[in-house]
Amino acid sequence: MKEENVLHNQLKAIRTRLGLSQQELATSAGIARQTIGGIEAELYAPSAMIALRLAKALGCRVEEIFWLEDESAQVSAIPVRGLPPDTPLRVTLAQVGGKWVAHPLQGESAFRSEMIPADGIGQWHSGEETFTVNLLDDPEVLARTVVIAGCTPVLSLWAKSAERWFPGLRVHWRHANSREALYSLARGEVHLAGVHLCDAVTGEYTAPFVREVLPDRTTVLINLGVGREGFVVAAGNPKGLESVEDLRKTGVRLINRESGAGSRSLLDSLLETEGIAGDSILGYEEMVRGHQEVAFAVSTGRADVGVSTEAIAETYGLDFVFLRQVRYDLVLLEETLLQEPVRQLLSTLQHRRIRSQLSLLGGYDTSLTGERADGLK
Repeated sequence: MKEENVLHNQLKAIRTRLGLSQQELATSAGIARQTIGGIEAELYAPSAMIALRLAKALGCRVEEIFWLEDESAQVSAIPVRGLPPDTPLRVTLAQVGGKWVAHPLQGESAFRSEMIPADGIGQWHSGEETFTVNLLDDPEVLARTVVIAGCTPVLSLWAKSAERWFPGLRVHWRHANSREALYSLARGEVHLAGVHLCDAVTGEYTAPFVREVLPDRTTVLINLGVGREGFVVAAGNPKGLESVEDLRKTGVRLINRESGAGSRSLLDSLLETEGIAGDSILGYEEMVRGHQEVAFAVSTGRADVGVSTEAIAETYGLDFVFLRQVRYDLVLLEETLLQEPVRQLLSTLQHRRIRSQLSLLGGYDTSLTGERADGLK
């Protein structure tokens, strides 16, 4: 039975993610180490003063560390026309005319394509190392921007959720496949690179590619989650596609991803293992740049199959044929952890409400989310 009105905390998770011992945190917060241990074990609830000191020492809000276990609030909502019945759905809510209205987050409506307000205006000339930008917003506001490069839509979901938690935080997601994201990080263009690459020989995720692209930099890997990759096919799997051998069936058209994408790497690895040439597969040379584009091509009949994630398949109402589990990792330079906006963004990975947003995606496991690996060079 769930305990009600009990103060729970994730102090240990946040402390260890930041690489702090109990004594180091206690010293920073000006309290006894035994107090830290007692709070982490939930032996007693801290006073307001101690809670505020801990939040300040960890660079986060009290609500990120402590919460009361209670049932989620509920509202009665009106379904919009076309809302699919009899199935659990992710929805957005708004009050219209004093009533809650529920809109489904499904297919293309689960994503946004919108113009982004400019932060400034300027003109760069070839050969110049820098150029002048006239600001359209306060520098203090712009300095709280974190830029992420990656291709999984989970990054966008995380970014929007984090901005809700920290109203002053700005997170920009720049679309790039895993290799492009790493090179962008190496050039100093982004704070974080989202990567889901696996070494076909060793089975090791992320680290071999980080060592290749950033061989002389000390980096940190933080897990965003573990997903499931495989074939995305039409509902009911009408072509009966179960393996890479089936891609050579007559009348089966593939939609592929560009070189450098994690899903392209998976497909090429499987084809090589089976001794299948890419040019023997209809559509192998037809490429799109993103998981959404793969799902859209299958959902509209442009293709019969593509490699993507179970979460994307569920969002578009498509079937999914599992091929492998895949780690989604965030890569950043160690010194980037000193920047407060980056620390704020990463701290949200431990927040239960943001984890619940990620857990709602099909085939997405958050048990390792926030796990950190240090000292990678």
